[in-house]
Amino acid sequence: MNPAAALTPESFDLITIFVRADWVVKLVMIGLAAASLWSWSIILDKLFRFSTLNSQANRFEDAIASGRSLEEVAADAGEHPTHALPRMLQAALKEWREARAKGQATEGQLAFLVQRIDRTLDTIIARESARVETGLGGLAIVATASPFVGLFGTVWGIMGSFQAIAIQKNTSLAIVAPSIAEALFATAIGLVAAIPAYIAYNAFSTAAGRFSGRLEGFADDLATAIQRRLSERA
Repeated sequence: MNPAAALTPESFDLITIFVRADWVVKLVMIGLAAASLWSWSIILDKLFRFSTLNSQANRFEDAIASGRSLEEVAADAGEHPTHALPRMLQAALKEWREARAKGQATEGQLAFLVQRIDRTLDTIIARESARVETGLGGLAIVATASPFVGLFGTVWGIMGSFQAIAIQKNTSLAIVAPSIAEALFATAIGLVAAIPAYIAYNAFSTAAGRFSGRLEGFADDLATAIQRRLSERA
């Protein structure tokens, strides 16, 4: 029987290739598909999260720039704001009110107050930066590991091709084509999982850095405003 006679174009559609694949190659394909779905869930979450964070930051900065008092803007944000900027403002004003309630302070006490405000703002920035970076490690793992996992499936599939040649003592392309197709399919899935994860990791790492820089810039402006109040009070 001619081996090529059993091969049709339908023999090389994706579902047929998967069903016909060796169990090891099947595990590789399933694992890579799961990794791709995981990375896409992170990508969609980050797209929504960064869009929401930046839009909220824009509105809050517009409120600050409107000329209203900082106390009024902080009160409008509510008691437990979810965004870092109003939390930073409320924390700084809390320290300011506590210092003002104690009455006249020495120059050393005022300097200690500024340091305490800086530490409080730095803590909020560090926590928020860590929160927005959550999930980026997963993208990095998918981006770096998927091609190698796909390559493992490729090597295993090619080994199957050589085994088919040895068993059937036939070097016809019809003998090795199915195993080679399975091997290349595993490679393709690895690249499909890795490329979006790699692009998204770099994009979101840049976005996280910019957002952290935005928080640090706001903290500097806020500390300057508090220092100005302290100098006026002195």
